[in-house]
This record gives sequence, C-alpha cells and structure tokens, in this order.
Amino acid sequence: MTGTSPDTTAAGTSPGRRRAAGIYGSIVTAAILTAAGGALPTVGLALAVVVTLVVYWVAEEYAELLGEHVEGGRLPGRRQIGAELAATWPMVTASYGPVAVLLLAGLAGASRSAAANTGLAVSVLLLVFHVWSAGRVARLRGWWLVLATSTAALLGLMLILLKNLVLLHLH
Repeated sequence: MTGTSPDTTAAGTSPGRRRAAGIYGSIVTAAILTAAGGALPTVGLALAVVVTLVVYWVAEEYAELLGEHVEGGRLPGRRQIGAELAATWPMVTASYGPVAVLLLAGLAGASRSAAANTGLAVSVLLLVFHVWSAGRVARLRGWWLVLATSTAALLGLMLILLKNLVLLHLH
C-alpha cells in the first residue's frame, strides 16, 4: 500500500493507510468486546483488547512487509519498517477510547456486560466516525457517503446484536 501517489507521505506511506488501520482497529476492538464482553473481568477485557490489537498489528505488518516489500531477495530496511509500523499504529490506538470508557464504566460500578456494552458503543461510534472521515477524504458526497457510513453503522449494530442476543443465549 505504499507508492508514489500524491496521497503519500515522505516516508512512503499513504494517509489512507492510517485511516484504514483505524477502521480495522475499531472493528477488531468491537469484535473482542462482543466475544469476550461479560465473560472477563473489566480490567482483563481491557488488557485482552489492547494485547490482541498489538498482536494483530504486528502480524498485519509482518505479512505486509514480507508480501509487498521484499524485492530482489532483500528485506526492507529499518527506516521502511519503522515508517510502516508508524503508519498502521492507529490500529492499536483505535482501542484507546473504547477501553477507557470500558474501564470508567467498570469503576463506576457497571456490571461486566454493561461495561463491555458501553465500550462497544464507543467502538461502534468511533468506527462510524472513521468511515465517515475516510469517505470525506475520498470526496464521497451525498448518497455515497451515507451508504459508506451506514454500512459501518450496520456492521456495528450487528456486533451489538451478536453480543446481546446470540452470545448471551449460547452461554
């Protein structure tokens, strides 16, 4: 995802890559809160979200660097690796708001499930914001922007329904 397009930074990574990483991080955060919310203590859930995202981030970059940037039998240099890691760090930082709200809800006395739902709601709102922002940068207007943003909102609502209807009834 690097190149020489006008939407490329001096380090060779595109701002679009940062936006995509934020979207992906929001989705993974919501998925973890969906799958483990209520099953883990609040602090354990917060740690699970951040640690899982760090592992996903490293794995994503490992695959990207090997799959896209190995040329002529040579691995990318430290500078390129650092630039790529920095470009996709929003995958991890996308969890900070939802995790903070999760922990605050737990400190305020919310049950595990209610704290997870609060973090999940923030994660879904963040996902919608990231998609709306990416759509605006991509110059989507009108119905196209509404469609892109609504798709993110629908994905988030599906995760909330999954957590609160399907997963609760399976346990």
